[in-house]
Formats: sequence, C-alpha cells, structure tokens
Amino acid sequence: MASKIKKAPRIKPVNNFLLLFVLSGFQIVTGFIAASCGEEFEFKAILALLCLVATEWVYLIVFYTIFHRRNFELELIAFFLSGVGLVTIGSVQPESAFKQYFMVLVGLIAFIFLVFLMGHVDFCMKIRWIVAGASVLLLLVNIVIARATNGARNWVTIGGVTFQPSEFVKVAFIFVGAATLEKIQTSKNILAYIIYSLICVGSLIIIKDFGTALIFFMTFLVIAFMNSGDIKTVGLAVASAIMGGAIVLKYKSYVMRRFAVYRHVWDFPYDQGMQQTRVLVGIASGGLFGVGIGNGYVRYVYAPISDSIFGVICEEWGFIFGIMLVLSFVCIAVSALVNSIAARSSAYAIAAVAGATMLLFQCALNIFGITDILPLTGVTIPFVSLGGSSMMSCWAVLAFIKASDVRTYNYLSVRKKGGAAK
Repeated sequence: MASKIKKAPRIKPVNNFLLLFVLSGFQIVTGFIAASCGEEFEFKAILALLCLVATEWVYLIVFYTIFHRRNFELELIAFFLSGVGLVTIGSVQPESAFKQYFMVLVGLIAFIFLVFLMGHVDFCMKIRWIVAGASVLLLLVNIVIARATNGARNWVTIGGVTFQPSEFVKVAFIFVGAATLEKIQTSKNILAYIIYSLICVGSLIIIKDFGTALIFFMTFLVIAFMNSGDIKTVGLAVASAIMGGAIVLKYKSYVMRRFAVYRHVWDFPYDQGMQQTRVLVGIASGGLFGVGIGNGYVRYVYAPISDSIFGVICEEWGFIFGIMLVLSFVCIAVSALVNSIAARSSAYAIAAVAGATMLLFQCALNIFGITDILPLTGVTIPFVSLGGSSMMSCWAVLAFIKASDVRTYNYLSVRKKGGAAK
C-alpha cells in the first residue's frame, strides 16, 4: 500500500502586533535609559520616543483594520531603525529629539501617500514628466541659492526652513525611472531618461555633493542592469560611463584631498583623521555588547548624531547590535528582490530594486566611510541619522519597495468583493 502523502505544514503569518509589542518595549526601555544617562532626566527625549511608539500603534491598527493589510515587515524595520536613531539622538542632544520625531512623522505621511499613488501605475505614467520637471527645477534652485556646508552647496533656506533638495530628487529619480522604463520598448523613453539622469548627476557635480552623486550613479547602474541586454541597455551603460568620467574630472582635486587621508587616518589622528580614528577606537572599546547608552566617548567627536552615529551606536550598544543594524538594511534589500519577482508590473520591480539599492548603498557609504574602508563622503545612515530631508526621502523611497509587494493592495480587491482580506 502506498504511503500517504503528507501535506506541507501551513506557515503561519507573522504576528505583527506581537512584534510591535516587543519593539515598543525595547524602545521604551532604551528611551528611559537614554533620558536618564545625563545629570538630569531629559523629559524631551523620552516624550519624543513615547510619541513615536504611539504613532507606530496607530499606524498598525488603522491599516490592519480599515485597509486589511497584513504585510508590515518593512514598516517594522523602519520603525526599529528610526527608534534607534531617536534614542541615540535623545541621549546626545535631547533638544533635537522632538525635531527628529516630527521628521519621522512627516516621512511616514509621505510613505503612506506614495504607496497609495503607486497603486495607480497609469496615473504615475501620466505625471512622470511633471515630476521630472519639478525635480530639475528644484536642482536649479539649489545651484542658484544654496549655501556651502563642508565644501558642498547642498543646503537651501527658504522662509526660514532649511532643507536638502537632492534628498527629494532621490525620490523623483526612482519614480521617473520606474514610470518611464515601464515602456522601455520605445527609444524615445530611454533617451529621455538618460538625459534626465545626466541633468540630475550633473547638477550634483556642480554643487559638489559627491556622496549623493555616487548614490544616484549607483542607482542608475542598477536600473540599467534590470533592463534587457539590447542596444538600449548599451546606451544606458555608455551614459553611466560618461557620468562616472564627469564625476572623476570635476572632483579631481576634491577627491585627491579625500584620498590623502583615506587609509592613512592614523597618520593624522589629531587633524584630518580625528573623526575616523575616534570612531574606530570607540567601536573597539565597545566590544560585543557595548559600554552602555551615554557612557561612550564617540558622542563627543564631530557630528555624533549624523556622520558618526554608527560609531556611537557600536560603542554604546555593542558591535553585535551594530551588525543587527546593518542586517536590517540587508533585509530591506532581500524584501525588494523577493517582491520584484512577483511584482504586478516592471514599474514596481524597477522601483523596488532601485529604492533598496539607494538605501543599502547610502548605508554602506556612511559606515564604510566612517570606518576608513571607503573615503568619507558625509552621507547619513537612512532612518537613523539626524536630518529632516534625509528622513523624509528615506521613508518615501521605502514606499517603492512596499508598493512592489503584491499583498499591499489587497484592500482594493477586498473593497470590490465586499469581504475581509484573508
């Protein structure tokens, strides 16, 4: 008698509420430690953290009950990263904690809006050149009125509000690329996107935003790689080679100054290499489990809650936790790759992989730069470092990955059938 065939066990879905409960507990505990690490208890730091926890629960409950979503993995990772950043910022500069929380909230709103927008690909196709034109105009404004900071003219102040236009252009760059290359079959579309990419990278070269130019360049290469290997892809490769050559030529003296310290930071421990040597010492002294929140010395070096925040986290939270932080971005990238395979159209697949590349590469530039594995570029760690423009753009880029998940828009079919999502 033939043996009975056993059915494969059904894998239970992730319990999002349980995960958020654990995450909230972790955030509250670390938040209280951060608020009490100084001479006085910092209510601003813990209050900002509690507001973040409340926002997370409101978001999960609303989209679980009203929109019948069940896929919250990406948001939980982003909440985890944002929480770690908020705790670290609150422990170093408590007065900046609420500002960071507000930027997370604005970024979450942008994320929600963009996810809904990406649910209508046809409409995205119609407005792609409007978005492209607006982003080019924003870069032109940047070139004309931006003020120089650390050698790069990438900050604009309008009406008392200071922001980085290039951070918002990141979102437009992926949006336009995905919507345009949805119809890659026409030479007109591919040529238009090449020209648009050259304008974006060229503008960043003019304002000397070297780190962001590299991020755009890498994202462009990934978008080129994702398309068919015909003459159009060759055109993309040629255009990217032109971009790379332009970056090298324009930044020749600037890059040489960077490379003068690169891999030689210990030759200048009290000068150009002070920031990186202090971070490396801090990471080593923190060991596997850290010296405790508020007990490190990297928090006293230059840019402890922006460029050097990874050093602060590794020293105080431990090297193992630093690895967990990096693996969070790897999980986002893996999610994008998995989602792109079953995406409803090539627009979603291109947007997801390009978005994940942008986040992962930006994280790598920061961590490898501050640890002297790569030249220091001054870019931030997505979701973690202090920065309003960066926080908003990171959440918006995450929306492209979220939109590629076929489970994201289940509520549309639920609404048509009048039933509950399974």
